[in-house]
Amino acid sequence: MTLEIFTSDTLLPIRHGFFSRRGGASSGVFEGLNCGYGSSDQTDVVTINRTRVAEAMGVPLDHLATVHQVHSATVVALDEAPGGETRQADAMVTATPGLTLAILTADCQPVLFADPTAGVIGAAHAGWKGAQTGVLEATIDAMINLGAQRQNISAVIGPSISQAAYEVGPEFLENFLADDPGNGRFFASGQGDRFQFDLPAYGLDRLRKAGVGSAAWTRHCTYSNPDKFFSYRRSVHAREADYGRLVSAIRL
Repeated sequence: MTLEIFTSDTLLPIRHGFFSRRGGASSGVFEGLNCGYGSSDQTDVVTINRTRVAEAMGVPLDHLATVHQVHSATVVALDEAPGGETRQADAMVTATPGLTLAILTADCQPVLFADPTAGVIGAAHAGWKGAQTGVLEATIDAMINLGAQRQNISAVIGPSISQAAYEVGPEFLENFLADDPGNGRFFASGQGDRFQFDLPAYGLDRLRKAGVGSAAWTRHCTYSNPDKFFSYRRSVHAREADYGRLVSAIRL
C-alpha cells in the first residue's frame, strides 16, 4: 500500500507532510506506518517505516531528525540530525537545507512551522500540557533566533483528537480556567460532570496570539478515523495493549 500524506497550502512551497498510518510495514495494533520506537512494535519494522518516510521526504534516514518527546516546552535548534532520540525536547527548529524535522503523535497536535522567506522551519509536539506551558510560542521564538520573521511564519496543526472525542473531567477545566478564565470557550458540556475539550482550537488561539502570519488545522480527527490514524485514547477505550505513533515532517 502506498503512503498517504496530507499537506497544507498554508505551508507551501516548503516540503512537508502529515502522514497517515497507511502504507507501513507494521502489523497487529500497529498495522501500517508506526514510526514510534517507544512502542512495543518490532524495532526493525519501525526502522522500515521511518525509512519510507525519509524516502518520501527525499532524504536519507539519518537526515530524519526526531527527539525524545516528554510533553515539555523545550525546543532544540539543529544543524544536523541528533542521531537517535537521546535529547529530551518537544520541538525542533532548523535553517539547514535537507534536514527533516519529524514529530510523533497519537492524538496530540503535530504542528509544522515555516518561514519560506528566511529559510527557517520548525516542528512541535503539542499536547494539552505542552501547549499550555508554551511549546508553540517557544518554537516561534527559536525560529526568530535563526532569522525568521514572526509575521512571515505559517503554522499548521495536523491530525489531532477533536473536541467531540476529547472528554475531560472538571479538574482539567479548572486547571485551564486558573491559567486564563477565557479558556472556558474551549470547553463544551459533556455527560454528567464531564466536558469536551477543543485542543486544536486552543492551539490555533495560542498561535494567533503569538503573532504568526497564518495558522490552520487540517481538520483531521485521530480518534474518529481508525483506518487512517493511530489514537492513544482510542486504544485505551478499546483496551489494546499499545498503540502506534503517527509522523509529521517538514524540510527545507
